[in-house]
Amino acid sequence: MKHECRITVLETRCFPELQEKYLADPMSGPCRFFQPGDTFLLRQEDFFRMANGKFCSEAWDAISRYVYAALQGGSIMKGWTNDERMMIACCNDGTRPVIFKIERIDIPEDE
Repeated sequence: MKHECRITVLETRCFPELQEKYLADPMSGPCRFFQPGDTFLLRQEDFFRMANGKFCSEAWDAISRYVYAALQGGSIMKGWTNDERMMIACCNDGTRPVIFKIERIDIPEDE
């Protein structure tokens, strides 16, 4: 069986009070890289290229372990989510986090 991984941006958040207090640019606003509904379908060859530059490095660093598990056919989060082929995760930016849904897609090989 082959595997792909679908990443969907569920939502983006912004905490302006934290940005104002802690960021060099207090008017940074929400993430400019992702929008809710963005979807990415990855194959194994896409993994080591950060989805061909479609991801910022912070987001990729936060979710890549789950993407790798999915592409290898593994359980992403068995016992944690209601479907072991799926994980909800977010990037590391505490003032403008992006929430991702990561799904393992199982593809039967032709017989």
